[in-house]
Amino acid sequence: MKDIISKLFKYGIPIAISVGLAWFLYKNVDLEAIKTSLSQDVNYWWFIPVIVVSILSHVFRALRWRLQLRAINIDAPLWVLVNSIFGTYFVNLLFPRLGEVWRTGYIAQRQKAPFATVLGSMVGDRLSDTVTVLALTVVTFFLAQDKFRMFFAASDKGQSAASWTMWALVAVGILGLAALVWLYRSTSQNKIVARLRGIVRDLWQGLAAIAHMDGKWMFLIYTLLIWGCYFMQLYIASKAFTFTAELGVLPVLVLFVLSSIGMAVPSNGGLGPWQFAIIFGLSLYGVGAFPPSTPYDAQASAFSWLVWGVQQLLIIVLGIYTFVSIALDKKKD
Repeated sequence: MKDIISKLFKYGIPIAISVGLAWFLYKNVDLEAIKTSLSQDVNYWWFIPVIVVSILSHVFRALRWRLQLRAINIDAPLWVLVNSIFGTYFVNLLFPRLGEVWRTGYIAQRQKAPFATVLGSMVGDRLSDTVTVLALTVVTFFLAQDKFRMFFAASDKGQSAASWTMWALVAVGILGLAALVWLYRSTSQNKIVARLRGIVRDLWQGLAAIAHMDGKWMFLIYTLLIWGCYFMQLYIASKAFTFTAELGVLPVLVLFVLSSIGMAVPSNGGLGPWQFAIIFGLSLYGVGAFPPSTPYDAQASAFSWLVWGVQQLLIIVLGIYTFVSIALDKKKD
């Protein structure tokens, strides 16, 4: 029974989130209007550079991870690390959050390295992304604060909700930080506390190791390249649609940050949360309304589905290539 409940939480909740948000977003939107928008408002040639930039982002991520692995005396070939990144996103598409565990196990097994050691480098890799998203979020919300104020100022309830939400986030952030510091410094022998303390300390060591390793400046450069590629994917994709081609850098940055936050919600490949974030972001700049309710809003829906769909199709293709490549590599060995 315990195992069944655990699997329901791992796989049932992400599916429920995806289905629930998809229903909320599209229950009042005419699907035929979405099809019309996809056939009349899109220049599909723009998605060729989108795909190229997306693949480059994976290569840069592999190069960055190689720096961390070399710091712990694991020297994996670049093509193996690139495969591990391709495979991570493919596995995450099927089983949310398990991709990182898979790539850790794959590299540990192939390079005959301790799983825990490789896991520490992967944790540092993901923590650096979390810090990057937080920094981008703060900067973007500051730059685009007028748009958010206009949205929430549409009604007194909206203003009140925005105020409560802001203070709730501040309170959660302070309490969360205090809890992490307490766990890190705690000497409690309680099993649950001890386990959480071990996780917090492992996470901190994974992040702190970046500051002391050789090539930390290259690590920073690769981080900028990775997230620059992520932003450029969405910026180039915006040029493919007649109704977003003139949006500009700041609106796309808002879409980018909101969608990055959406990807943190457990779901299959971001299905649901990603569309939710994009449609909300587009509504701030006059493309449709939030929540969608009219045929006009189908344009925002078409944008969110097509851009997301192209990325998922690429992940599937790269995932198939990866597992074929791994099988051939094993056969050769």
